[in-house]
Amino acid sequence: MATFVLVPGAGGSAWSWHLVAHELEARGHRTIPVDLPADDDAAGLGTYVATVVGAVPPGSDDLAVVAQSMGALTAPLVCTHLPVRLLVLLNAMIPSPGETGGEWWQTTGQAAAMAAHARELGLDPNDLEDPAVLYGHDVQPDLFAESGRRMRDQSGRPFEEPWPLTRWPDVPTRVVTAREDRLFPREFQHRLARERLGITPDEIDGGHSAMLSRPAEVAVLLDRYASEIIAPAMEARG
Repeated sequence: MATFVLVPGAGGSAWSWHLVAHELEARGHRTIPVDLPADDDAAGLGTYVATVVGAVPPGSDDLAVVAQSMGALTAPLVCTHLPVRLLVLLNAMIPSPGETGGEWWQTTGQAAAMAAHARELGLDPNDLEDPAVLYGHDVQPDLFAESGRRMRDQSGRPFEEPWPLTRWPDVPTRVVTAREDRLFPREFQHRLARERLGITPDEIDGGHSAMLSRPAEVAVLLDRYASEIIAPAMEARG
């Protein structure tokens, strides 16, 4: 059994993880979906980290931190404050030391990758300005509508700060790519994971919001990671 700390992407809604949390709890795990202060213009990365750390009960030592999209700016920083045994990134903005979140989009070539992928799908890149086309194409309409109601406007404040770590935390890390992600296309995510972490991602079906469209698939991978990484460490500790 593991405790999964579930960090959302832009908009900061813990609700985005509720289906995955249900699947994980059915498999015997504990979950802590975290709301982030997305619409607070005074909240930088330090506040985001403090919010996640503050949500975890003291003494927890079976922790897996899972982050989607922008949540990847925060999750590795949490590993410097808590005894995290596993870090998982889903459709993630994998950061680089000293790079701001605002710079990330240009330095990674995200816009060109997204536009090229849209054309491969037969879409005009301008079509992706519609959130339903970009994020909701594989999510049930009622879920996508509820997601929009739950999300808050994302402040640009956390994107202004250079990412503060000088190297990736010494924590087992897994990267998960959803094959139909239109914001961060599959090939783009694979290149980024290889270049920045030396990792080949695992893959699931679904788009950028795979935690809503494919919660069981996400949970199966997370459960497997826990069995492979956290369970042996806990057994060794006795």
